[in-house]
Amino acid sequence: MGTVTHPTPTAESLRTASQRLVRTIDSLPDDAWRAPSLLPGWTVSHVVAHLTLNAEGLAGALVGVVEGEPVTMYRSDDDRDADIEKLSGARPDELRNRAMASVTQVAVAIAAVPEELAGVAIERTPGSGRRFAAGAVGWMRLREVEIHHADLGPEVAAYSPADWPQEFAERLLEGTAHRWRGSGLTAVATDLDRSWTFGTPGPTVTGPAHSLAWWCTGRPAYPGSAGPVSDDGALPGTEAL
Repeated sequence: MGTVTHPTPTAESLRTASQRLVRTIDSLPDDAWRAPSLLPGWTVSHVVAHLTLNAEGLAGALVGVVEGEPVTMYRSDDDRDADIEKLSGARPDELRNRAMASVTQVAVAIAAVPEELAGVAIERTPGSGRRFAAGAVGWMRLREVEIHHADLGPEVAAYSPADWPQEFAERLLEGTAHRWRGSGLTAVATDLDRSWTFGTPGPTVTGPAHSLAWWCTGRPAYPGSAGPVSDDGALPGTEAL
């Protein structure tokens, strides 16, 4: 059975991004865990709990792929939400240790998937019809780590979309094309001299690539950032990722 033995750019990127996240989590003082994050209704603990359970869920599903025994990522959406809420209430040291262990757990699981199983479909929850390929997990996890690291907010984490690697910002921006089929727009990255047209003709939205990508996740401008601007004066809206 042939396995993927050479790290892909996504594997290298995920390793680096995860190391940055671990450093942030490890440095959080106990009083920071209950501080509000940038996600409405979620504290820093909620964000870290979500990242932890996301890693564990992805790892478990990948183990199922390798062993030939399909496992969904989550038991149900309700269970996912309840598990996040429960884990967010754990002691800081308990949540910190579990979060760090989950980073290793998902990395090992991703590396263990043979190339010939990369196309195997994983179901998010039983009967939901929401599926993704085992080979897509590396990118999915990288997206979760980079976005939610920034979601911790400038009050507790010295990490923002401006710190994203250029290639991540570009890929994230390109991956939002399907979200604009209804209205359409042209996104112009002022720092890259690049543009993307999504959907039908619409307004032109300009800004640095990281700012455009952050906005395309459905979030308002990052604190301390002006955010992208639209030539018609109104930024189209999108649902949050």
